[in-house]
Amino acid sequence: MKIVTICGAGIGASGILKVNAEKALATLGLDASVVAADVASVRAVSEDANVILTSQEFVEAIGSTYAEVIVIRNHFDQGEITAAVDRALGEH
Repeated sequence: MKIVTICGAGIGASGILKVNAEKALATLGLDASVVAADVASVRAVSEDANVILTSQEFVEAIGSTYAEVIVIRNHFDQGEITAAVDRALGEH
């Protein structure tokens, strides 16, 4: 499984989301790779992604994708991120 975190430059918000997504995976006992990227390279990095975590402002720029796009409102809210990852990748 693969999670891609997206922001404008690929280093700020996506880096925070990457770290917090990795914490969520560890908490949930799930195995997935997490990649931080900028919105301009979303096509290249998300071809095999299951989930894309991003801010509302980048959803339109991501465009059509097979990955589930999840908007995270608070990049520092570990509960929000863990719940989103669990809904997307956890056992149902």
